[in-house]
Amino acid sequence: MIQVYTGEGKGKTTAALGLAIRASGAGFSVYIGQFVKGRFYSELSAIKKIKNITLEQFGRSCFIRAKPEKKDIELACEGLNKAKEAIRNKKYRLIILDEINIALSLKLISLREVLNILKSAPKNKEIVLTGRCAPLEIIKIADLVSEIKERKHYYKKGIRGRRGIEF
Repeated sequence: MIQVYTGEGKGKTTAALGLAIRASGAGFSVYIGQFVKGRFYSELSAIKKIKNITLEQFGRSCFIRAKPEKKDIELACEGLNKAKEAIRNKKYRLIILDEINIALSLKLISLREVLNILKSAPKNKEIVLTGRCAPLEIIKIADLVSEIKERKHYYKKGIRGRRGIEF
């Protein structure tokens, strides 16, 4: 099954991490590959304490604000290779590709390659793709698509991201 969590609202990664915890509680091994993320987020501390969840980051410690650099592309390609390995690995039942839609929208990785990986994935795998700007081609092959819509956000009042809530 392929799940997509997309949209402009807050909570896509949070929803995927909640699913990872649920799957872990059911005894599944979980792989989480975070694209375009390379800095500390509080969930890293919690995830380290859960033995059957593996989390790897494939990004630099800063946001990509302009044109991606060569290092951004290299890290995203490394992440895609690791994702492919995790999908093939019989150990993992749930694979979360966090912010892969952003990596696709920035053209750090090939949409065609991602589609091929998804289409050839074993049927017993649950694969979750998160991030804004999910490509229509991904949405078409997905079994579940949740679009998170922002109606109101405290950022617009000038409230900055808070440790334990946004990071």
